[in-house]
Amino acid sequence: MNTTARQVSAPRQTHEGVAVAANDTGGTEYLETLLGYNASRAAHTLVSHFIRGVGSFELRTVDFSVLSVIGHWPGVTSRQLCQQLNVLPPNMVVLLRELDKRGLIERQPHPTDRRAVGLLLSTRGKALMKKAEKAASEADLKGTAHLSAAERKTLTRLLQKIYMHASHVS
Repeated sequence: MNTTARQVSAPRQTHEGVAVAANDTGGTEYLETLLGYNASRAAHTLVSHFIRGVGSFELRTVDFSVLSVIGHWPGVTSRQLCQQLNVLPPNMVVLLRELDKRGLIERQPHPTDRRAVGLLLSTRGKALMKKAEKAASEADLKGTAHLSAAERKTLTRLLQKIYMHASHVS
């Protein structure tokens, strides 16, 4: 978004005397300088594509995230999932119970910690996630179709840099 190319004209009057900017920004020129505003608008667009992509699998974003981590890290514990995805333990218990009821995950004894339980995708979970991850990747591409592959990679890296360091900010 190039805000420097926009020309802001003097306000004009409406019939009720309310000033209206005579430009193509609709009064958002200041907002468009804010990272939070732009991130929120972009997130809304991308999440909408994502939800349409994985919604047919009856997965919420958090369900998809949990299943994806389990699929890519077989034997992960619920504690590790909480840390990795920034989910509170009581919420994770509920999530895992729901995924277990749907037959998407399996539990196995942890090989080194007798108190912990490792999580795996069930056969059904693997089949579902193969399709869901494909749909999520396609949704990402649709939501960022106007970006080059290099821009998409840069955007991903920058977004990760923000949220990975968020816990260090007070």
